[in-house]
Amino acid sequence: MLERSSVAENALQALHDEDYDRPFNLQNLNHATMVFTGGRETVSLDGDWNFCVDLLDTGLRQKWYAMQPAAPIERTEPWDYDPYMGETVPVPSNWAMLKEKWYFFEGSAWYTRPLDLDLHEGRRLVLRVGAAQYDCKVFLNGVFLGNHYGGSTPFFVELTEHARAGRNWLMLCVNNSRTRDRVPMRNTDWFNYGGVYREVELFDLPQAFISDAFIRLSGDGERIEIDVEANGAADGEIRVAIPELGIDAMLHLDNGKAHAALAAAPERWSPESPRLYDVEIRMGEDFVRDRVGFRTIERRGTDILLNGRPIWLRGISVHEDDDALGKVTNETDLRRRFAHARELGCNFLRLAHYPHHERAAEIADEMGFLLWEEIPVYWAIDFANPDTYRDAENQLLELIRRDRNRASVVIWSIGNENPDTDARLSFMCGLADAARASDPTRLVAAACLVNHQKLKIEDRLAAHLDVIGINEYYGWYDEDFDELGVIGANSAPDRPVVISETGADGATGGLGPEEGLFSEAYMAEVYRKQIETLRALDYVKGISPWILYDFRVERRQNIFQLGFNRKGLIAADKATKKEAFGILAAFYGERAAAEKREDR
Repeated sequence: MLERSSVAENALQALHDEDYDRPFNLQNLNHATMVFTGGRETVSLDGDWNFCVDLLDTGLRQKWYAMQPAAPIERTEPWDYDPYMGETVPVPSNWAMLKEKWYFFEGSAWYTRPLDLDLHEGRRLVLRVGAAQYDCKVFLNGVFLGNHYGGSTPFFVELTEHARAGRNWLMLCVNNSRTRDRVPMRNTDWFNYGGVYREVELFDLPQAFISDAFIRLSGDGERIEIDVEANGAADGEIRVAIPELGIDAMLHLDNGKAHAALAAAPERWSPESPRLYDVEIRMGEDFVRDRVGFRTIERRGTDILLNGRPIWLRGISVHEDDDALGKVTNETDLRRRFAHARELGCNFLRLAHYPHHERAAEIADEMGFLLWEEIPVYWAIDFANPDTYRDAENQLLELIRRDRNRASVVIWSIGNENPDTDARLSFMCGLADAARASDPTRLVAAACLVNHQKLKIEDRLAAHLDVIGINEYYGWYDEDFDELGVIGANSAPDRPVVISETGADGATGGLGPEEGLFSEAYMAEVYRKQIETLRALDYVKGISPWILYDFRVERRQNIFQLGFNRKGLIAADKATKKEAFGILAAFYGERAAAEKREDR
């Protein structure tokens, strides 16, 4: 295609260039380019986009992004790809869920749509992509603007310089290939969906605008601390108001940043009373708002303290997965998730194993659920590679900047089930330090492994965490259930432990046997034995069993699983409850009742 065109230049040579991606892998769209969006007006770019899979990355090699619109009859070369007409797909969506031939496709795909713009002097246009799996390259009118790594965090790109009045063309090249230096790497235990699967929006901003706002209660609970950053202004005044608290304060920008600590006595946010306050921030022509709850979270010895009081985390783990929509979520799906968590008696959810949609934390704020949010530093990634660390740290900082005003989020998790090596320890300590530097008001955790030789909770990383997560599957992957009691007796951690995963598969709807492995009866018995063993361990301050719903995954292919992990307390239809659901709900009801008696 286009071997003789001025666009592709020497296209035949490009076909043999295996460094073709290097100029397009700047990773310049990252946490430093994020924009605070609360309360802003937005133009949705969701809907049908032109689409083409590109298994061989011909588009980057031959510069498809630079092709200009032309009617087929007017073209002087045959086009193998047409960015301006042809097949379309909806955004947001995952391509695996749209056509059977795309189900296992991993590679690049191109999205194109027109943008009709009215440009105004002194205004700036910023694009926000809620999430694209995994590497997303952005082009406007044939110009490469940058790329973003990370399949689950939002990113922003300014269009102003290359936008023109009238018709513009926006192109996204999205690649979901699994590579050894990405986070996660090639080997995971959930489905590798591809595509632009969260909302895409356009923001029209003034020349100087508010790029970040961090609002929280001070550790002593006597002040509200506010940090604001500006883009396009080094100095000036910022007005902050929290009307219900009688706060109306002026902050002064110094080198683009402002800080204030304002005396206040807000009602504390908690699961029992999820109180939220409207916060308004104005700088010149720019105005943003947020709804924020004020609470403290800390650990003291083996206790987790919410607003100074010990709390036991009655939890459940959740994947972002749907039988029909894939990784796409919506308001109905999210609210169903929290309704089932409430029916279980939960006060806590672990959002695994990557950042979920930002609406999850907003709804948790409203409904009064505590959240564990994490990044996909999963299994044995390339801990010695600085590029891998760069990717992981950026995903962590993007997640924190997105959600650190959410009272519901009490734990940042920096990894899951990693082997205890020197390289891993250095890598994870760096992430823990980065989390605390960006947000010192929350706890840091990771899902660690037990020492199966010593039958003991033992991990060098634990000393650098606030909460030790333990994934254990006694009764399932570990067949000798009695070892769990030995581990409990042998261990004496100096900080709280949360059983971040436990459970067993139970197939429903005639898929599973009546008894034994993969039966609902076996799964229920595992839950009974787990609860009986764990309730006796005073350093265990919560559990989040694996998992709320059955979910899709490539690696699970036996006759009972058929491409799904069947450990859900509810089947993949998100309606059929398994026997273990009632067992866990009864335990949580018992714990909640005991806590109420203790409070009297």
